[in-house]
Amino acid sequence: MESFILKLSVMLVPGMLAIVCHEVSHGYVAWRFGDPTARMLGRLTLNPLKHIDIFGTLMIFFIGIGWAKPVPVVSENLRNPKRDMIWVAAAGPVTNILLATVSAFMLRGLVAFGGSAAPGSMLAMLIEPLIMMLAFSVYINLLLAIFNMIPVPPLDGGRVLSGLLPHRQAAALSRIEPYGMIVIIVLVFFTNIFSYIISPALKIGVELLAGPQSGLVLNVTRLMMH
Repeated sequence: MESFILKLSVMLVPGMLAIVCHEVSHGYVAWRFGDPTARMLGRLTLNPLKHIDIFGTLMIFFIGIGWAKPVPVVSENLRNPKRDMIWVAAAGPVTNILLATVSAFMLRGLVAFGGSAAPGSMLAMLIEPLIMMLAFSVYINLLLAIFNMIPVPPLDGGRVLSGLLPHRQAAALSRIEPYGMIVIIVLVFFTNIFSYIISPALKIGVELLAGPQSGLVLNVTRLMMH
């Protein structure tokens, strides 16, 4: 029970912020490019109750990655649907990379500041959970960015690729979308995509952003996933 409470206190806020900001960014960019659907439905808000998917939230605690309810985008409303969908799709991963970057720099500063706190002091007791939350924020945001850029629709990478391809090839790729989640499940659970692609990319990203605190990020993540 204590282990679950620790995980909940460390993982919930950064995890929810990562997936909610990811979805809001899709809706915001779509609105700026001419599609007001998400705005009209009240989805351009950081209120997690508007976005939460119970199963997707629980998955944060079990497999270290989660999701929210997708923000609806009507591509026909966009001024240039093929081109603009590239920006709408890319907005989610870009937002997660920005959140990971901010978290990493805050983590570095807080670790440096916390070094002056006496062990067991009130200041140290306050700083320690914040450090763990920031460390997990770096991890979960980078993981979401990397995972979502897998070039299989309905993931963001698939939609970006569809926007970059010529119309004929893009149409062929879009026909995969109804079966996209099956393809993704097969890739994640029945191939070595995590071991050979996602994990190495994640490790490089953590090292680039967290620098000397990259070991801390990875250790906190291992503790949360244990």
